[in-house]
Amino acid sequence: MSTKDSYNNCLKNLYSLRRYGIILGLDIIGNILKGVGNPHNNFNTIHVAGTNGKGSIASALSTILHKAGYKVGLYTSPHLVRFNERICVNNHPVSDENVVAAYRAVKSAHHGSREPTFFEFTTAMAFYEFGRHNVEWAVVETGMGGRLDATNIITPALTIVTNISLEHKLYLGNTISEITREKGGIIKKGTPVVTGVTQKNAISALTSIAKSQSAPFYRFRDAFRIRRNRNTTFNYFGMDHVWRHIQTGLIGKHQINNAALVLAACELLIKNNLNLTLKNIKDGLEQNRWPGRLEIVSSSPMILLDGAHNFIAARKLARYLSENLSDRNITLLIGILDDKPYQAILKDLLPLCRKVILTRPKIDRALAPEKLYPIAQKIISDIHVIPDVDKAIIHAIENASPKDVICIAGSLYVVGEAKELFEKRADLLVKN
Repeated sequence: MSTKDSYNNCLKNLYSLRRYGIILGLDIIGNILKGVGNPHNNFNTIHVAGTNGKGSIASALSTILHKAGYKVGLYTSPHLVRFNERICVNNHPVSDENVVAAYRAVKSAHHGSREPTFFEFTTAMAFYEFGRHNVEWAVVETGMGGRLDATNIITPALTIVTNISLEHKLYLGNTISEITREKGGIIKKGTPVVTGVTQKNAISALTSIAKSQSAPFYRFRDAFRIRRNRNTTFNYFGMDHVWRHIQTGLIGKHQINNAALVLAACELLIKNNLNLTLKNIKDGLEQNRWPGRLEIVSSSPMILLDGAHNFIAARKLARYLSENLSDRNITLLIGILDDKPYQAILKDLLPLCRKVILTRPKIDRALAPEKLYPIAQKIISDIHVIPDVDKAIIHAIENASPKDVICIAGSLYVVGEAKELFEKRADLLVKN
């Protein structure tokens, strides 16, 4: 069997696994990792949980550590175009051959009382690959929640909880406090915690968990803060350092708040005797890229990709459109999954747009455009329903003027299909 066939066969088997276990816990992932030599015990880790910003923060830390000369693993989800994006070494996705080797190693390990879920299996694959590549550090993003998340098998040097909003209520709880307790379950004894949570209930829950674990607790706007400058830079006022004229390579005001958490993490790593220089930190932040989040891929018309897959992310996208593109005709091309607050997402985004194209990504959890139509109809008059994402994008481009904006949003799966189309059809993009 060729490498391509072996790779495709592995992915087919992976995608056949269920998304969640009936009874989630750490036994299954523990059994698998034991079977492949417990690779997660051989490198240092940073664990990142939260509702939004996990990927931006994780990728920034990975870039900074790599700039400082460390060999770094990065584990994130979901992927946009190719599975390999989930498992990176020194910010490069692992090869198809590596995916096949990791799959076979994990498949051969005894898993215990039930079949592993997709996420348990891929987490084990990531840790196996990081061990095989002899990474010194791994930045690990949780999948869903934290306490019972497969990634919680690690004992990190540093824990980050970005922010909290109501999501995955069936699995995590119905209130901010309950969801925070689940996400805060990644806090380990004596391990420093950096967080950007703002709600009183979330702060109280995390503070309580940190205290019970004797974990030093550092909260944004309390232990550290930022001040935005008139240009695109900001100044950081931390626990031990003041760093001025910092800039992030990711656009959107919320990325400066994410960068603040990254800088606080860097301070704590320096305190832990890591060899990070200010130049490493500045270069890493400026050169960090995180696809599919306020990513501009074409200039004429402007094509903007942003997952905006939950209420908070949609609100941040709306703020960016309002503050930066209010003088442009915006076409919103949107598809949303069935477990997302689609009414709130549409109500935030549609008032800023001239036209909307309702579409549907290929994943089986996607809402039919007809479900979105009644909400859209109450807000905007120019509505098109084009279920196929590729056809919807081509229609949007063919009917846009050079100064228009096409915003592709609502789901990372929609964004992933868009990126895949643009890889095949580079002629659709115009870059200055």
